[in-house]
Amino acid sequence: MLKTLLSILLAAAVVVSPALADGDMVKGEVVKVDKAAGKVTLKHGPIKNLDMDSMTMVFRVADPAILDKVKAGDKIEFEADRVNGAITVTRIGKVN
Repeated sequence: MLKTLLSILLAAAVVVSPALADGDMVKGEVVKVDKAAGKVTLKHGPIKNLDMDSMTMVFRVADPAILDKVKAGDKIEFEADRVNGAITVTRIGKVN
C-alpha cells in the first residue's frame, strides 16, 4: 500500500514538457533509451545538486512515460536527483 502510494506521488511530481527552463536543469543529449529496463543513457553537463561533473552515464527514470518522449540524438534539458538511493531523472524536456 505504502509503496503504491509513493509510486503515485512520485509519478504525479514528474513533469515532461517540450521545453523546460529552470535553475536546476542540466543540458544533455540522449545517447540510448532502454524502455525494458526503465533507463536512459545521457551525455550531460555538470549536475550541481548531485555534485557531479560532465559525463555520459545511465540513469533510472522516475516515470517510464519519460522514455516515450525522447530518442537517441535528442538535445534535452533534465533534472536528476537521488530517489531511493539511485540517481534518477525526474524531469526531462527536448530543446530546440
